[in-house]
Amino acid sequence: MARLPALEPPFTTDVATRLAAMMPPGAPPIGLFRTFAKNLPMTAAMSPWGGYELSRQLSLTLREREIVILRTCARCGCEYEWGVHVMVFAGRAGLTRSEIASLTHGHADDSCWTAGRERALIQVADALHDASDISDELWDSARAVLDEPQLLDLLMLCGWYHAISFAARATRVDLEPGAPRFADVTP
Repeated sequence: MARLPALEPPFTTDVATRLAAMMPPGAPPIGLFRTFAKNLPMTAAMSPWGGYELSRQLSLTLREREIVILRTCARCGCEYEWGVHVMVFAGRAGLTRSEIASLTHGHADDSCWTAGRERALIQVADALHDASDISDELWDSARAVLDEPQLLDLLMLCGWYHAISFAARATRVDLEPGAPRFADVTP
């Protein structure tokens, strides 16, 4: 059960305006955004950065972005945000069921990861989760397949989704209707 129940309609004008800006046109606002809207100044401050992380301005591809997000959310145990991204973005990103299962329960050396660049993304996400740092060896390996803007985007994307995961888990945001669960994907 949610520790901070999400706002429910009818919304005040300022809340409705902020939520509409955070969602695709015509889509109802997700529970996490309705929870964040309990602090409108915070939500307004977060929106541009969150928009950047999900935009085409990000130097990582959609597929690479979703690999990093799903891995980070899974490692943080954030079934809510993981489920939203599987439901909304995994298909668009071309992620297979075995890749989603690997990102959720597996490792960068699983057989589904044949591209060194994708393995590097997973390894960096794991290192940041485990140690809040990257070894020199891993940095050199990642640097061989990612340029400087991509490395910076990767680091910040991992950090952003740690923050999102922490907030969603600690507030116990209710899972979105129809969103998958960790147990729905098996290695």
